Amino acid sequence: MMLHDKISAQLPGWRERVKNLVKDNGEKVIDQVNIGQVYGGMRDIKSMVSDISYVDPGTGIKFRGYSIPEVLDKLPKPDGAEIPFVGGLFHLLMIGEIPTTADAQEVEVEWAKRSTVPGYVYSMLRTMPKDTHPMVLLSQAVLALENGSKYAKAYHDGIKKDLYWESTLEDAMDLIAKLPVIAAFIYQLKYRDGKEPKYNPKLDFGANFSHMLGVKDEKGYAELSRLYFILHSDHEAGNVSAHTTHLVGSALSDPYFAFSAGLNGLAGPLHGLANQECLDWLISVRDQFGGVPSREELYKYAWDTLNGGKVIPGYGHAVLRVTDPRFTAQLEFAKKRFPDDVLIRLAELVYDVVPVVLKEQGKAKNPAPNVDAISGALQYYYGVCDFDFYTVIFGVGRVLGVMANLVWSRALGQPIERPKSLTTAMMEESAKK
Repeated sequence: MMLHDKISAQLPGWRERVKNLVKDNGEKVIDQVNIGQVYGGMRDIKSMVSDISYVDPGTGIKFRGYSIPEVLDKLPKPDGAEIPFVGGLFHLLMIGEIPTTADAQEVEVEWAKRSTVPGYVYSMLRTMPKDTHPMVLLSQAVLALENGSKYAKAYHDGIKKDLYWESTLEDAMDLIAKLPVIAAFIYQLKYRDGKEPKYNPKLDFGANFSHMLGVKDEKGYAELSRLYFILHSDHEAGNVSAHTTHLVGSALSDPYFAFSAGLNGLAGPLHGLANQECLDWLISVRDQFGGVPSREELYKYAWDTLNGGKVIPGYGHAVLRVTDPRFTAQLEFAKKRFPDDVLIRLAELVYDVVPVVLKEQGKAKNPAPNVDAISGALQYYYGVCDFDFYTVIFGVGRVLGVMANLVWSRALGQPIERPKSLTTAMMEESAKK
């Protein structure tokens, strides 16, 4: 496999680089922790390593050093498409280099070969109650795939530690290939006729997802799927889904155990479910005014929302201090293809008004929109209107980044994660000193 060979070529240099860094500088201090951070969810504590992506507060997410506009411009694209191959993005995350078209297509071909979902997974999902949440189904399906883990078998057979990454890569490729098929089946099972989808080897990753969902504008939704999976693939190692996957993987659990746990974190209202809340708020504004309100009407409505003790979802970010470039990319996508859509016009007006209101209120450190502020509106336009399914789509994108991180953490021999806890009394004593 091409990815395996390229990682093998890089690995000796990377291992030596990390070994020397820890040996020569292991005792040097790179950050200070305060009590507010300890009690505040470890916010901004520099305690993890990821070379896959980095969130720059001033410019946004960087995939292997490339900004969102650079990634969308430089990665190779399918014939006739404006949005790049998802396989090209995964090559970039894994190898750190912009791939050729042949490189991107080779990843896509590899996924197609691995896309068959075992029948027992479908059977298991069909036995679940009809009202089971789609994220429960997705997490359980990933766990069911663990039966075929190549890493688990290799570990049981006593493979050397410095080779753990090879079978982890195999599992990662298998999981990524099967996940859109499983997600599409969950969509069919929950909202359509329950038909088992088939991956078409002649189509790329994004086009396959569009085809398997059965949306009317298959070509348009294929472009959105590519964009969505690329934008949602990774967001530094510290967010809940990425950190959980890393944490569970650090115990040498196989990728299926690790990613299922990450999906459970993604299902939280403060993480992956945020896109549903954002769309619900946009729709409530639309319904309140019978369409797009005036700027003055929206200004008053936003203040009424805040004064009522509620929040305006989709605005503000834990790290960013500028407009999320993932929001900008989606807004530009929509304005180019369906600028007259009511929800898109409304999302653009909210972008103009709400940051002003939040600045006047003075509570938000970053009043600009994040990725969730518009993502649901794009799905809604193409007829994917089942809100509970949106986080499943998020999960299909997020698997790309967390698997890239997991493979490299195994390749570099990162240890089990085990932070140290303190008591409240210890904190009080430290504060006195």
